[in-house]
Amino acid sequence: MPPEAQSLDESNRLADPLFYDIGQLSRRGLESSRHSRRLTDARRMPAPVRLGALRPWPAWTGDPLTGIHDWIAAGCLDCRSLRRAVR
Repeated sequence: MPPEAQSLDESNRLADPLFYDIGQLSRRGLESSRHSRRLTDARRMPAPVRLGALRPWPAWTGDPLTGIHDWIAAGCLDCRSLRRAVR
């Protein structure tokens, strides 16, 4: 596929980091760090993963239950209801 035919979505994925920490989420305008923690604790947004002592959120995974950008693209749906629907 020529570079011109690459969709905007794919080019954004290449420019984004693989993981976001809590500060990067709030700087990107998602939510404040405190509110992001509340949403995560209530299981209303994707949970961060463990990487040693760090707890970052994956950017793109193809699943709105695990990736931050996928969750935003799905309309920031409540992850509790998404988990029930998947089962």
